[in-house]
Amino acid sequence: MASASLLKSSPVLDKSEWVKGQTLRQPSASSVVRCLPTTPSGLTIRASSYADELVKTAKTVASPGRGILAMDESNATCGKRLASIGLENTEANRQAYRTLLVSAPALGQYVSGAILFEETLYQSTIDGKKIVDVLVEQGIVPGIKVDKGLVPLAGSNDESWCQGLDGLASRTAAYYQQGARFAKWRTVVSIPNGPSALAVKEAAWGLARYASIAQDNGLVPIVEPEILLDGEHTIDRTFEVALKVWAEVFFYLAENNVLFEGILLKPSMVTPGAEAKERATPQQVADYTLKLLHRRIPPAVPGIMFLSGGQSELEATLNLNAMNQSTNPWHVSFSYARALQNTCLKTWGGRPENVKAAQDALLLRAKANSLAQLGKYTGEGESEEAKKELFVKGYVY
Repeated sequence: MASASLLKSSPVLDKSEWVKGQTLRQPSASSVVRCLPTTPSGLTIRASSYADELVKTAKTVASPGRGILAMDESNATCGKRLASIGLENTEANRQAYRTLLVSAPALGQYVSGAILFEETLYQSTIDGKKIVDVLVEQGIVPGIKVDKGLVPLAGSNDESWCQGLDGLASRTAAYYQQGARFAKWRTVVSIPNGPSALAVKEAAWGLARYASIAQDNGLVPIVEPEILLDGEHTIDRTFEVALKVWAEVFFYLAENNVLFEGILLKPSMVTPGAEAKERATPQQVADYTLKLLHRRIPPAVPGIMFLSGGQSELEATLNLNAMNQSTNPWHVSFSYARALQNTCLKTWGGRPENVKAAQDALLLRAKANSLAQLGKYTGEGESEEAKKELFVKGYVY
């Protein structure tokens, strides 16, 4: 499937191009791309006035040896993480933990983008420096979670849909002004609950509308239809569902004139259900997942940034490494939350004297996944903590 754009190759985004406070540009005559007519009347497709910048941003995030740190947990979910180490869910504690993450020395060697929650986008570190500025200084592109969460989907088999389209245009414009350059919208598909055709179509349509709106306001959209690990299904069943979901997603992305060169994907790896009796090896996960990508994802898409979805830190890294043992038409990398932060959080424990050790733990995981993106990870010297299962049944962000 071809993209709706006719763009030339663009260079990687320079840091100065995503600094906070840029004036929103208005569409110009050059923002209209005319395609060869497919009907007697012809076809006109409007491309975002940010088209060149979107391509540059996507290429920057999808740069060799780097991936995304997902730290966009809602305040409620962040509270659960803090509670696991005995801390109250206060803004001061959330600020302290987020400061620890973004200020880890040389994090930008391994991390190209960081997804933030709205509070974090406008937050400063404990030293009074804007978190967005700290990221930019590290060479990390700031991103923002823009969906408003999952709610029950009426008429379905106890499935969900993702809300947040209302007011999205004005919110994404404001986030761009604050320094964000990419966005994330997470919806989910449940295999044990079907998935119903209604739920798949709703997920795909919502992602496409969000992607179009985000691009129109200068943000590279991360497209994330997470196929949940919950269930006892086989890897073949996951593959079957993923084929259907991604076919629908790209159909509606094209219908909404989304620029494929200016998006990033955040898919689930193709694995058995978390409660399945038969487990899959990293090579099996890689084989099934790459087969899915080759059948459904156009090579115009610059980056595939996998979610960990409750895999252990070690498992997520091993699976990513297996997928990078051969050349791929896309940048195949990571967008991990728990699989980067779990050991870091427990090492910190809310104690100031543990900040350096916690940052070292974060950098260790980031470096491991950087090597996995390059296909050079060996798995040697991993801690027992890194091997612990992180799956939580019915997990919500």
